[in-house]
Amino acid sequence: MSSERFDAAAGGIRIPLQPRRRRGLMAALDAMAWVIGTLLAVTLRLDFTLPLRGWAATILLGVIAATIQLAVGYYVALYRGRYAFGSFEVVRTLAFIVLGIAAVLSLLVVPYGREIGVPRATMLLAGPFVLLLIFGVRYLSRFAVERARKPGNTAERALIVGAGYVGDRLVHTILTDPVSPIRPVGLIDDDPAKRNLRLRGVPVLGRTGQLAEIAQQSGATRLVIALGNADSVVLRRLSDAADAAGLAVSVTPTVTDLTIDARAKVDVRDIDIEDLIGRHPVDTNVELIAGYITGKRVLVTGAGGSIGTELCRQLAKYGPAELIMLDRDETGLQAAQLGTSGNGLLDSKEVVLADIREAAVLNAIFDERRPEVVFHAAALKHLPMLEQYPDEAWKTNVVGSLNVLQAARRVGVSHFVNVSTDKAANPTSVLGHSKRVAEKLTAWAGEETGMQYLSVRFGNVIGSRGSMLPTFQRLIAEDKPITVTHPDATRYFMTIPEACQLVIQAGGIGRAGEVLILDMGEPVSILEVAERMITMSGKKIEIVFTGLRHGEKLHEELVGDRERLERPFHPQISHTHADVISPERLDIHGWKARMAEKPRNSDTLVIDSIVTEEAARG
Repeated sequence: MSSERFDAAAGGIRIPLQPRRRRGLMAALDAMAWVIGTLLAVTLRLDFTLPLRGWAATILLGVIAATIQLAVGYYVALYRGRYAFGSFEVVRTLAFIVLGIAAVLSLLVVPYGREIGVPRATMLLAGPFVLLLIFGVRYLSRFAVERARKPGNTAERALIVGAGYVGDRLVHTILTDPVSPIRPVGLIDDDPAKRNLRLRGVPVLGRTGQLAEIAQQSGATRLVIALGNADSVVLRRLSDAADAAGLAVSVTPTVTDLTIDARAKVDVRDIDIEDLIGRHPVDTNVELIAGYITGKRVLVTGAGGSIGTELCRQLAKYGPAELIMLDRDETGLQAAQLGTSGNGLLDSKEVVLADIREAAVLNAIFDERRPEVVFHAAALKHLPMLEQYPDEAWKTNVVGSLNVLQAARRVGVSHFVNVSTDKAANPTSVLGHSKRVAEKLTAWAGEETGMQYLSVRFGNVIGSRGSMLPTFQRLIAEDKPITVTHPDATRYFMTIPEACQLVIQAGGIGRAGEVLILDMGEPVSILEVAERMITMSGKKIEIVFTGLRHGEKLHEELVGDRERLERPFHPQISHTHADVISPERLDIHGWKARMAEKPRNSDTLVIDSIVTEEAARG
């Protein structure tokens, strides 16, 4: 902290914050505590009847104890800034020092006390008195500092939902920040066991069902949701209740975020549409992930895309021996490098500019870099565009995926995770069919190698480039009508960080040839999303219905009709077995013919013809 003084808003208390001055003052007070504690022990023991010689001996004994206290305290760095002021480490260290000094001096006083003129139990009685004085001074100092740091009366009055781990950290953060824009006036929790709980002086005032009544009684104008594992369903319910009570709504990070980054601060931010439709906190098994990532050479295709960039950022936290980021988009690679290395110089071997359509180039890269783990996120993903250009879907999503799989097999990659999509379940679009074939090819490679080659399937990723939410946000910003395909259309949503956490998790538990399906909660109405975004913007925006596009479903699915699910390892990840298709059964001509058929409602794809070498190359 700075060497300046801080004028507290409450009471105008002035607390000196210079660390050296504070430590010197504490050392002097600790020494004084020994003199006073020794005198108190003798006084209470003899009821003020000690002769003058005894008083002198008592004071001398206290001075000796104080000298030892200072010497030991300096030696263990108690007075040199080793411990945070007022922490439990300080309490423990002081207790050991004081009780140790009392015990050592008692070895002299007990047998020779009468000769020097003090009671033999002096030091045994003095120890508790000294501890009481030392701890008391520190408690009063900490109380004064915390009072000085509390937000002023001008801060917005807030109610906090959640009296658990995240709520406790949040209250502590707010109450030690004098410039915090909010101050907690009460907690809300549905756990009956917390009915009488107080966190750092802030009481639990009731349950979420009493929100409107509590808000009126407390004068709060903001609701902070501090539930680390709250999903979008819970957040929507609480947000709607807060709106009805006239409260603004804020949220804190999830427990997953705090676990991944232990240094993360429990910040408060306004709730946004991503929280309301796509928040699915992930129960991350860090040890399992580290087991197959840490110390390994990891390659990510499509590293410059929305999913690939976040994958690289998260993978870097687990200490791979080498993280190889591959993409054909140099600007995307720069963003990926910024997220992992903190620079976008593009002058190191961690970034690789290549196209997965080029089998020879991929083979050369894999032969040189020898990756051990591969995350295959490169794909074309825009459904309407691929409906117009199905051959491009074949070249990238089918042949490109096969190229990556073949290169991985060549160098003995042990873990291969193919990032798929919900549109591969009962596919009706070019995108869905192409991703379904990629799943089948991955299953074939897993069957051939016996290694953990698997696919991970999930729905719409919020915030990815070209996805629905950024499009809606831009239309609202420009005061243009929002276009919705159908009033009854629903989609599954998940945020990019949460999707990537589960993708990485899946790589550690998936078995050869499986498709792992991430739990994305309940599907959300697109019309409801549009209406919520318009409400949150405060504007009057028109909603225009355009009708479903070719190949698009009214309700997206995560599981195919013939797929049977099990959850053997993780509560948020389901497993199913994928059909297998070998490269020899692919047929570019059959693909073109089948893609020309309408409607497309079968996932049996062009697997009856033997492909020629030319066709395999697209």
